[in-house]
Amino acid sequence: MAKIGKIEVKKDICIGAGPCEAIAPNVFKVNAEGKAEVIDPKGDTDENIMAAAKGCPVQAIYLYDEAGKQLFP
Repeated sequence: MAKIGKIEVKKDICIGAGPCEAIAPNVFKVNAEGKAEVIDPKGDTDENIMAAAKGCPVQAIYLYDEAGKQLFP
């Protein structure tokens, strides 16, 4: 797997379900508005960050490699 360089949460898609926070709590947090946000992009392994993104029921988490190529979704 390519190294994750950027994590983006699409706020207009996010429904605040929270699996990202459950899987990678050092990276993601559901804020007061009920939307996930990135609190530390290097707070977990790339594997756990990918698992958190894949766990999002609406695919609101976009992952990019260090060159900007989209890795997920």
